[in-house]
Amino acid sequence: MTGKIRLKEVVVEKGAQRDAFAKSILDRVSRLPLRRASSSEKNLDGNGLGDSKEILYLLPYRGEFLKPCPGTREYICCGYQILNVGTNCPLDCSYCILQAYFNLPYLRIFVNLEEELDPIFHRIDAHPEKIFRIGTGEFTDSLALDEITRWTDLLLPLFSARKNVILELKTKTDQIGRVLDSNCRDRIVVSWSLNSPYIVAHEEHKTAGLKARLRAARQCQSEGFVLGFHFDPLVFHRGWREGYLRTLDLMDKYLDPKKIIWISFGAFRFMPALKWIIRKRHHATCVLDGEFVVGLDGKMRYFKPIRLEMYSFMKENLDKWSDDLGLYLCMESDEIWRKTLGWSPNNTEGLRRYLDGRVLRFFG
Repeated sequence: MTGKIRLKEVVVEKGAQRDAFAKSILDRVSRLPLRRASSSEKNLDGNGLGDSKEILYLLPYRGEFLKPCPGTREYICCGYQILNVGTNCPLDCSYCILQAYFNLPYLRIFVNLEEELDPIFHRIDAHPEKIFRIGTGEFTDSLALDEITRWTDLLLPLFSARKNVILELKTKTDQIGRVLDSNCRDRIVVSWSLNSPYIVAHEEHKTAGLKARLRAARQCQSEGFVLGFHFDPLVFHRGWREGYLRTLDLMDKYLDPKKIIWISFGAFRFMPALKWIIRKRHHATCVLDGEFVVGLDGKMRYFKPIRLEMYSFMKENLDKWSDDLGLYLCMESDEIWRKTLGWSPNNTEGLRRYLDGRVLRFFG
């Protein structure tokens, strides 16, 4: 296996092994033990997540492959859409919402993805006037398993050939080999989730280090890819100002800001059910140390003054690097936008237009 990702077993659901996509994956992991899925492997209670992250599970998906990002009407959402290539992640960030969002075990890879792409692109092609911002990094990491799944081999040519769509690959790894091997650059955004050095080292387990991510980003940028970055979640922790400033200094060292399409911020927020999972699995974590209140969407959020302080700090220091980075907030109110970024898109449709405008500017 590549990088820090280790697999110990492959589980195949009945019938999935006959799929061409599944066969290609099985060829690449032929040294791993293989077994048929049992009827008892239905749910996961949070205790077995660690072992589950080392088991590849191949199955067909019966739901919608393209779906809106699960935002809420109470906050301004970006209008992003998720291409659901698989669920669960081999990385192990202490704060990861997927620990509570899914109760299904293993690294689930949907082997019928290729055959389900035709109706998705038919929908996209039927609306040439609309821009579709689509990503694969919401329910899993876009690149952590790419050497095994070859998702990018399949997807990049299809997205790059269209003028009303972008595909965003979001990762916390440095697994960019297959991305760089592709001849496709148009309509592709390679994005990294970033954090302070302390949070990367102590809370983002099994991920690439901060410098490794930025070196990978620099290599992608030098080879013609447009980049995006996401500080989500921003985590309130001891020395957070100095930590995030160090990350911004490293971005300045490694990257050209003129080739960055957007940078988002989002303060740590979580469903109440996630708290006990974090406590159980990550005893030394600091991510629950801040002051939290229940937000309008039922999630726990930092007390408003904390969020205001963190967003304002990030904007002030990023503006020193460049005043054209496409900054935006993830799942925040009109009030927070105005008090921290100095303007507001007013609503979800306004933010969608703003980000679509960035797409048109970078890709035409």
